Amino acid sequence: MAEKETLVVSSKVKNYIKSNGDLKCSAKVIEVLSDKIREICDAAIENAKNDKRKTVQDKDIV
Repeated sequence: MAEKETLVVSSKVKNYIKSNGDLKCSAKVIEVLSDKIREICDAAIENAKNDKRKTVQDKDIV
C-alpha cells in the first residue's frame, strides 16, 4: 500500500499539544489526524456533489 500524504502540519500540532497540555505527541497521532481529515473531506465532497455544487463550503463539513 502506498504511503498516504500527511494533511496536517506536524510541528503545529505538536506545538499545540505541548502548549496546551504540556505533553509530547507521537508520530502516529499525525497519521490518525490526517486520516480523520480525509474522512471529513470525503464527506464534504459528497455533500457538495449531492447539492450539485463544484465548491465545498463550510456547510458541507458535518
